[in-house]
Amino acid sequence: MASVELDMVESPRAQSGEVSASQQALALAELFSGVRQYSVQICQPLAIEDYGLQAMASTSPAKWHLAHTSWFFETFLLKPYMPGYRVFDDHYEYLFNSYYNAVGSQFPRHQRGLLSRPTVEEIYAYRAHVDEAMLQLLAGTPLAAAEDVLNRTELGCHHEQQHQELFFTDLKYNWFQNPLYPAYNASPLPTAPTAAPLQWQMFPSGLHEFGHDDDNFCFDNELPRHKQYVERFSITDRLSTNGEYLAFIQDNGYHRPELWLADGWATRLERPDWTAPLYWVERDGGWLEYTMHGLVELDLHRPASHLSAYEADAFARWQGCRLPTEFEWELAAASAKQAAADETAHPVSVSPVGQLWQWTSSAYSPYPGFRTAEGAIGEYNGKFMANQLVLRGGSVATSPGHYRHSYRNFFYPPDKWQFTGVRLARESEPS
Repeated sequence: MASVELDMVESPRAQSGEVSASQQALALAELFSGVRQYSVQICQPLAIEDYGLQAMASTSPAKWHLAHTSWFFETFLLKPYMPGYRVFDDHYEYLFNSYYNAVGSQFPRHQRGLLSRPTVEEIYAYRAHVDEAMLQLLAGTPLAAAEDVLNRTELGCHHEQQHQELFFTDLKYNWFQNPLYPAYNASPLPTAPTAAPLQWQMFPSGLHEFGHDDDNFCFDNELPRHKQYVERFSITDRLSTNGEYLAFIQDNGYHRPELWLADGWATRLERPDWTAPLYWVERDGGWLEYTMHGLVELDLHRPASHLSAYEADAFARWQGCRLPTEFEWELAAASAKQAAADETAHPVSVSPVGQLWQWTSSAYSPYPGFRTAEGAIGEYNGKFMANQLVLRGGSVATSPGHYRHSYRNFFYPPDKWQFTGVRLARESEPS
């Protein structure tokens, strides 16, 4: 995985005075340029044939991610706020709209891989066109529109960082369909350090505040900060490993309905390929794992990754435990160290922060007092608050500077192609 430093900037809410708005615009221009350059940088290992791959509806081609993130800036900033802006191509509003119904109709999601045209070269030209216009906009934003422009620009940068993570998750799934098991990074995947025995951290019951708590950027679903009572609980100090999950498999865990939620068991029966985490490959009586370094021998000390919520929950029950709630996880995160960044695009350690997104048992729903923004921007998070679960913790594919402990990721329980793992919890401290 490529590495570049992207420093966070102060909240772009315009303060009183033209100088303050100009300073914020300058800082955002630097963030914008860094984020846009990183998207191009992570595509450098690709061959031209790789840009258009789409193996399932939930994944998108690399080319589409490059175009859609540019569409976001064009649609929500350049068109409404830059007088005389020239649209690069009128067809792109339809081709690269993801789900914003207030903007207009969208090209079918499951057919994005059919878009051989526009070409990759044309998409990069589109990005250059948008970049030039955005920097002009930030350099000359009228004071009356400064707050909206700055806020939307920062949102657009973090939106693009989300798609940078999706670039890795989608590319990995798309490449996994290829029996050659292509490698994004040709260097050997380093051996993981030996995982220490599980330790339990106990937290007393009490009333706590949750949600984003400073002036830096956050998504609307992290607000408002609010109080929540949490009963006494214990949580492990690390992620569960491949070795521990292998023991679950060897104990017939995928064939014991008493361990599974009803929906999970029904999904398991519908999917005969659900016999191990995604990207595990059984060969000659042993296990291999597909990584961004290609197919490697399964490392028992690495954290078990690419689990659905149903698998994570069944594994936790097999351990005599459960998944934590998102509030328990956030309490524990305050004392957890984030793993150092690396360039493997594969979890290096069992650190509970920065290696794998971890499933929680919490439904993705609004915090008390949550309000969606007006207009199409309001479709960003709020309309997805049904039938999904919250994940916490960030992953090795999360872009630099994008993660914070209040971050609420969310996916459907059967989803496995994201960098997802499991951290165990229980009601009371083990004896």
